[in-house]
Amino acid sequence: MAREPRIVAELGRPETPDETADRKAESSRIYRSSQNVRNLIAALLATLAVVVVIIAAVPRGTPPPREAIDVASVAEGVATSEGRTVITPEMSDAWIVNRAGVEGDGGVRAFTVVYAPADENARGFLRVAQGFDADEAWEARVLSGSAPQDTVTIDGITWERYELDPDRTGNISVALATDAGADTVLIYGAAGADALEDTARSVTDQITALREEAE
Repeated sequence: MAREPRIVAELGRPETPDETADRKAESSRIYRSSQNVRNLIAALLATLAVVVVIIAAVPRGTPPPREAIDVASVAEGVATSEGRTVITPEMSDAWIVNRAGVEGDGGVRAFTVVYAPADENARGFLRVAQGFDADEAWEARVLSGSAPQDTVTIDGITWERYELDPDRTGNISVALATDAGADTVLIYGAAGADALEDTARSVTDQITALREEAE
């Protein structure tokens, strides 16, 4: 039995063949459009999944540890190039070397070793500097114009002792200074009194030797 033409409510009559064709064409267009949107979303999700897999598959690892600085070796090289004796601090395992080399400050060149706590959770630092042929005002320039409070004797070596305002001196709170022949040795940073004095003891013999060379 032939199917009767569809009644169009808005028209109150059956569809004409052209109207039927137009309706079906519009339905097909809407269907294809919806399919395109779904396909686009599916493609984006698939791409995102691939990116996640790639990121997860790339080995991250940890960067290799920085090669330890051999202070004695660096000091030996400086001594050879400068033609003079260079001190070599001997620190405990509680400290690691961050930097070692010759620095300049106010015209004075100094062999400087920078130490940081081995414990990553600990704070502070220490620097041991040997100012070559340093003038009398060199340590004051390094310490932002500060003057020593008093002196302290450590292993027979008399040191000028500084207690500093870290807000004014770039986080430096303590310092010790003494002559070493023509040079000046300055130990300074942010550390406890025990660490400061232990560092001073580690260079006692070398300071004594420098003084004897200058006589």
